[in-house]
Amino acid sequence: MENKDKNQLKIELTPEVAEGIYSNLAIISHSSSEFVLDFVRIMPGAPKANVKSRIILTPEHAKRLLFALQDNVSRYENQFGKIKTDNGSNNGGTYIPPMFGGGEA
Repeated sequence: MENKDKNQLKIELTPEVAEGIYSNLAIISHSSSEFVLDFVRIMPGAPKANVKSRIILTPEHAKRLLFALQDNVSRYENQFGKIKTDNGSNNGGTYIPPMFGGGEA
């Protein structure tokens, strides 16, 4: 049993990180070696929005994240019902708010 405890990864969460960062838009880009997830908070009527957090993943970790999100969304929907997206679709269509032009960040 001592060996089992030795191999366990202990993950710590600082109080600052535990507070989290609210995001209502994620922009995903990729190259051959990495996926970049930019999390943005758009405020109604504001002409500009800043990236609040950026996560860079290897393609393998991006795929693991995809599977983990699919699993968690499925479990959520089984418990609370289907999640409706802003564009009225339940099929995962892409939605970009009208004020987001995708140009300069």
